[in-house]
Amino acid sequence: MKAARSTAALSLLLFLLLAGCDAPADAKHPAPPAPSVAAAASAAASAAAGGGTPADPTDAAWAQLMTPMNEQAVALLSLAGQRAADPRTRGWAVRLRTAQNGELARLRPLLARMGLPDTNVHEGHDMPGMVTEHDLEQARAVEGRAFDRLFTALIRDHLRQSAQVSRSETESGTRPDAKRLATALVSARKAELTELDRLPGPSGVAG
Repeated sequence: MKAARSTAALSLLLFLLLAGCDAPADAKHPAPPAPSVAAAASAAASAAAGGGTPADPTDAAWAQLMTPMNEQAVALLSLAGQRAADPRTRGWAVRLRTAQNGELARLRPLLARMGLPDTNVHEGHDMPGMVTEHDLEQARAVEGRAFDRLFTALIRDHLRQSAQVSRSETESGTRPDAKRLATALVSARKAELTELDRLPGPSGVAG
């Protein structure tokens, strides 16, 4: 049983830290490895030395991914709350932004309790489901239904991917506070994707 749990945790770490970091590279300028493993190990050592709770690498990897994912999603949702062509999409974006900020208000203290910095350790990596600066530039450059189509495609990817990695955290994580938050996030994503599918036009199936 213990071996199976260790294998599951290792699989989650590999998924988060290797498959997720898909930044383009070429022969002259290979992409640097994701820094999460080293950051988690350093934080664990610091927390242990200071008498705090060491950061489990699986929980740390999840929290360090979810925080910037939500932060970037909030930036996109702020745009959608102002610029979406459909008023129902604008209203939904505002509500989701509030919910994502609420999750950030729980993720940041979790990082602190694990001795991890509140910084984006995935910056510069093309993470699945993460809204990039290029995505935000594209969103600012389009209007009307073109904006709605781009917005809903990006936010759908964010919701699906964050649900997937959070589900893995519930199965392989070790910290009760991290697993509780991941469980709440999985439930929220299910409801949010259902609402997204009910939005009109490019947002979902309704028309």
